[in-house]
Amino acid sequence: MMHYHGSAEAIGKLLNRKHIYFIPFRQDNPITKPRSIVFNPQYLLSTVVKALENEQIQPMIL
Repeated sequence: MMHYHGSAEAIGKLLNRKHIYFIPFRQDNPITKPRSIVFNPQYLLSTVVKALENEQIQPMIL
Protein backbone atom coordinates (compact mmCIF):
# COMPACT_ATOMS: atom_id res chain seq x y z
CA MET A 1 0.00 0.00 0.00
CA MET A 2 1.39 3.42 -0.98
CA HIS A 3 1.21 6.34 1.37
CA TYR A 4 1.72 9.82 0.01
CA HIS A 5 3.05 11.62 3.03
CA GLY A 6 2.81 15.33 2.59
CA SER A 7 0.05 15.19 -0.02
CA ALA A 8 -2.39 16.92 2.32
CA GLU A 9 0.26 19.55 3.01
CA ALA A 10 0.79 20.09 -0.72
CA ILE A 11 -2.97 20.44 -1.31
CA GLY A 12 -3.15 22.88 1.59
CA LYS A 13 -0.45 25.02 -0.01
CA LEU A 14 -2.23 24.96 -3.37
CA LEU A 15 -5.50 26.01 -1.74
CA ASN A 16 -3.84 29.28 -0.75
CA ARG A 17 -2.38 30.07 -4.19
CA LYS A 18 -3.92 32.46 -6.66
CA HIS A 19 -5.12 31.11 -10.00
CA ILE A 20 -5.31 27.50 -8.74
CA TYR A 21 -8.87 26.17 -8.80
CA PHE A 22 -10.16 22.86 -7.47
CA ILE A 23 -12.99 20.72 -8.76
CA PRO A 24 -15.12 19.91 -5.69
CA PHE A 25 -13.97 16.70 -4.05
CA ARG A 26 -15.01 14.28 -1.33
CA GLN A 27 -13.54 11.47 0.67
CA ASP A 28 -13.49 8.31 -1.41
CA ASN A 29 -14.16 5.59 1.18
CA PRO A 30 -13.58 6.58 4.80
CA ILE A 31 -13.62 2.97 6.05
CA THR A 32 -11.16 1.24 3.73
CA LYS A 33 -9.35 4.30 2.30
CA PRO A 34 -9.34 7.00 4.99
CA ARG A 35 -6.78 9.19 3.15
CA SER A 36 -8.27 8.97 -0.32
CA ILE A 37 -10.18 11.78 -2.04
CA VAL A 38 -11.86 11.91 -5.45
CA PHE A 39 -13.23 14.80 -7.46
CA ASN A 40 -16.84 14.94 -8.58
CA PRO A 41 -16.85 15.04 -12.40
CA GLN A 42 -20.31 16.65 -12.58
CA TYR A 43 -18.65 19.89 -11.38
CA LEU A 44 -15.92 19.96 -14.03
CA LEU A 45 -17.54 22.39 -16.46
CA SER A 46 -18.90 24.73 -13.78
CA THR A 47 -15.46 24.79 -12.10
CA VAL A 48 -13.83 25.83 -15.38
CA VAL A 49 -16.45 28.55 -15.95
CA LYS A 50 -15.91 29.93 -12.42
CA ALA A 51 -12.12 29.71 -12.82
CA LEU A 52 -12.35 31.86 -15.95
CA GLU A 53 -14.10 34.40 -13.71
CA ASN A 54 -11.26 34.04 -11.14
CA GLU A 55 -13.58 32.36 -8.63
CA GLN A 56 -13.47 29.03 -6.82
CA ILE A 57 -16.69 27.04 -7.01
CA GLN A 58 -18.17 26.41 -3.56
CA PRO A 59 -18.43 24.25 -1.63
CA MET A 60 -15.07 22.79 -2.56
CA ILE A 61 -15.24 19.88 -0.11
CA LEU A 62 -18.43 17.84 -0.49
